[in-house]
Amino acid sequence: MIQISQEILSPLANKYIWWKTPDEALAMPERVIAQVMNIGDYSDVQLLSALVSDEVLREVLVHAEAGQFNERSWTYWHYRLGLSDVDCVPALPTRKP
Repeated sequence: MIQISQEILSPLANKYIWWKTPDEALAMPERVIAQVMNIGDYSDVQLLSALVSDEVLREVLVHAEAGQFNERSWTYWHYRLGLSDVDCVPALPTRKP
């Protein structure tokens, strides 16, 4: 589990996990980070990148659950974080039966 100060993620949790209370969203910081990585606007992605290390972003991506990323974001973050070479991005996570 990733340990990040709640103050850092609070504004992003409120905006990107709108179906939960901020406290409920902040209980799962990985989910908040994944949601911003997947659907965040440019300024929020830049803010997130400034607030957390690339190592944290890598951890979220490597341990992503099915449905947390769309194909475009999945590919972008693999390239951006140096986890894949061109045309070598792993498949999106899928649900296990």
